[in-house]
Amino acid sequence: MTLSRLSPAPAPARRPAPRVTAAARTGTVCLALTAVLTVLVVLPWSPLLAFDRDVAEALHSTAVAEPGLTRVNRVLTDWVWDPWTMRLLAATATVWLWLRGERLLAVWVAAASALAAAVQQSLKAMAGRERPQWPDPVDSAQYSAFPSGHAMTAAVTCGLLLWLARRYGASGAGWAWCVALAVVSVAGVGLTRVYLGVHWPSDVVAGWLLGAAVVALTTVSYHRAVLSRRR
Repeated sequence: MTLSRLSPAPAPARRPAPRVTAAARTGTVCLALTAVLTVLVVLPWSPLLAFDRDVAEALHSTAVAEPGLTRVNRVLTDWVWDPWTMRLLAATATVWLWLRGERLLAVWVAAASALAAAVQQSLKAMAGRERPQWPDPVDSAQYSAFPSGHAMTAAVTCGLLLWLARRYGASGAGWAWCVALAVVSVAGVGLTRVYLGVHWPSDVVAGWLLGAAVVALTTVSYHRAVLSRRR
């Protein structure tokens, strides 16, 4: 009997699930686009600045002319979609997972939220971009403009909650409602920040891209860690 018959056949290499591969690609693309956008802001690139100025001026003129709509936007941005509201939702999900015994997943969600906040503040300090200045402001904000903390925090929190909802069986009409609420929240908070004149459009886009990257890389790292533990 030959040695080849006595030796066990090598186990086939496990390929990552298609969703994990897609998430990894999405995270990489979002990080690359964020890097490009950051360079254009820091340089600064005139066409981007002109675009930011045109959009911001158009929305600000509307905000000044429509005080009722402006008040609605301030309620949405300061309370409904405020970063601390989003972090409270993430913290609630973390506690729920911990109580269910999903402690590794709870740590992953908490770490993703903390990482997003750290990346956001670090990039703000590095870019040092000034916020829009208006002779007739309708709102105010502190710290550097790039990227938008509201947009990034909403993207991270809503993305993580969608991931968890899918993991725990959300489907059909329930899943459609979850996606709709997430899209409205992420898109809506970005619009309020530009409408109220406290961010440039590129600040919001950078926040969305970074938020998507954090969520994508969080899901990828979790699935790989779980697979490695099972092995």
